[in-house]
Amino acid sequence: MTAQPASPLLQVQDLTVDFASPHAVPQRVVHGVAFELFAGQTLALVGESGCGKSVTGLSLMGLLPEARIGGRVLLNGADILHTTPRQRRQRGGPALAMVFQDPMSALNPVLTIGAQLIEAILASHSLSRRAVKALALELLAQVRLPEPERRFDEYPHKLSGGMRQRVVIALALATRPALLIADEPTTALDVTIQAQILQLLMNLKDELGMSLLLITHDLGVIAETADRVAVMRHGVIVEEQDVFSFFDGPRHPYSRQLLLARPQPRQRHGARQRLLCVSDTPAPGDDEEAA
Repeated sequence: MTAQPASPLLQVQDLTVDFASPHAVPQRVVHGVAFELFAGQTLALVGESGCGKSVTGLSLMGLLPEARIGGRVLLNGADILHTTPRQRRQRGGPALAMVFQDPMSALNPVLTIGAQLIEAILASHSLSRRAVKALALELLAQVRLPEPERRFDEYPHKLSGGMRQRVVIALALATRPALLIADEPTTALDVTIQAQILQLLMNLKDELGMSLLLITHDLGVIAETADRVAVMRHGVIVEEQDVFSFFDGPRHPYSRQLLLARPQPRQRHGARQRLLCVSDTPAPGDDEEAA
């Protein structure tokens, strides 16, 4: 487990996200979320589909222009919540970057891999053409993409899903972020590639000294990668613990249900197993108190 520095790199305070609805009242999907992430740490944000974890990540990145967002997001003490990505680059300081779920749609199909990397690099660096290309090839090599010189001139459709996700990670690294948000980075990939991408992310985190906010629903991934776990339900974080305490003694009823819903080793060969269902827990404001 990563040692905890004196002050957090990221502080999220009372974050709310509302979307317009056909009715007069906006629909709130994130309710007063708060958590901290320290330099070099991995925080796993876990929950079922629709709980608000991806919306939380997108709001931190400033990628929800149609939403009404409240609260504070402090990066090294500076509130970045209501700034655009361009304004954040102009202000300098530590950067945020995001790896998206689906590498099939995250890349521009009409631009080569090299052109997309060059665009990302020039957004945050002032370099000569030769230096930009050299840095782009360095990033492709850093994410272990085979034959980076060849892939530089290819279009995304020529690459497999795993290769595309490596390119997406390279694009995220172009800004040299202090914090990388990985939104279910292996969900759309073949199961044989998932472990490779996760290991790549963890290696890069250690090599570059980044923090990682890992958005996932996979408890196995959390056990292997996270320092801390925040459990999200109905747009609310119902529990946050270090990873060992979470698996040894989850405090909230919903957290216990998530753990009990995992497949267990069969007691005897050929035995069938009925998985427990995670029951519908109360909406925000009516949640059970943690045990």
